[in-house]
Amino acid sequence: MDNFKTQESAMKKKQKKTKGDPKTGLEEESHTCCGCRFPLLFALLQLALGISVTVLGFLMTGISSSLLVRDTPYWSGIIVCVVSLVGFVMLCISYQPDEKTCVQFTVKLMYFLLSALGLVACVLAVAFSAHHYLQMTKFTCDTILESCRCKLDTADPLSRTFVYQDAADCDSLTSMLNLYLLLQMVLNLITALVCLSACFVMWKHRYQVFYVGVWFYPLTATEGQRQKV
Repeated sequence: MDNFKTQESAMKKKQKKTKGDPKTGLEEESHTCCGCRFPLLFALLQLALGISVTVLGFLMTGISSSLLVRDTPYWSGIIVCVVSLVGFVMLCISYQPDEKTCVQFTVKLMYFLLSALGLVACVLAVAFSAHHYLQMTKFTCDTILESCRCKLDTADPLSRTFVYQDAADCDSLTSMLNLYLLLQMVLNLITALVCLSACFVMWKHRYQVFYVGVWFYPLTATEGQRQKV
């Protein structure tokens, strides 16, 4: 009984210390967001958006076999899915403040770099989709031998001709392709914003302030010391 009472008193003292010390609470909450570990929300969003972009890209390849890889940006979705998997791996690693373990530092660095790569890939996908969509709005298309041939300017004999194979109906092809391109622009833009937010949160969590502020702070401190002297 005496040993049990001493254990209870020791536990109560520890609870009082942790409650009274705000630094310990801040350290525990520094790597959480809305009660969840940091990368969970971003990883879930990246996984959902990456799968959506990948599936939509493969659906676009079924419209016509002559579509270029840049016009079916399933590659950006695959990259974002890989980024989300690295985020889930980060969840499985026990948190240590200031990256005391090599594994934690490596995974966080990989997640940051892959998020930046996903950001670049999604921006490129938005640019390619927007360029193709603007061209589609100016096309004049005709169906010839189970292929859709489109021109930007029918009056110009030297105008470039775009051929979409395996397309018996040009109207359905242009309408579906325009819809898919718009969806790709919206989804890749949202995914780019998510990857940018993930990079910003990781940078903020690591350095707390922007890099420029680190340079100005010691200068102001030294100036104050000189004035005191």
